[in-house]
Amino acid sequence: MTEEHSLDNQLCFALYAASRAMTTMYRPKLDALGITYPQYLVLLALWQRDGRTVGDLCSALELDSGTLSPLLKRLESAGFVQRRRSASDERRVEITLTDRGRELRTAACHIPEQSAEITGMSLAELAELRETLRRLTAALTSHTRSKENHA
Repeated sequence: MTEEHSLDNQLCFALYAASRAMTTMYRPKLDALGITYPQYLVLLALWQRDGRTVGDLCSALELDSGTLSPLLKRLESAGFVQRRRSASDERRVEITLTDRGRELRTAACHIPEQSAEITGMSLAELAELRETLRRLTAALTSHTRSKENHA
């Protein structure tokens, strides 16, 4: 095996390891709030824009409804969100924050800054990394969809 094929030189492994390290770093902060990392991502999307449909959340979070639905059920059981059928279209389910869900935002507002500080990277470096990852995700998603459409 050549050096270029070693584990340490694989982008997929670097992304995997970084993702695991990030979620591990978030865990104690989110445990203190009583939520998981995937639940936090759902709440971030709702704090950004409340009253989203399940389909909109699936799109924003790049999840399928089979993955999102259990997250929403647990958030609803915990009293952070409310699910209800749209009055104008019974097929659509709208997700809204409860008072408790809105209050959680205040408790969680320090997490992004604390997390950025832990990385030891400047805000500019983090912004550049985020943009690079967005471009990578877009390219990979486009490639995958193109392959699916030609299958």
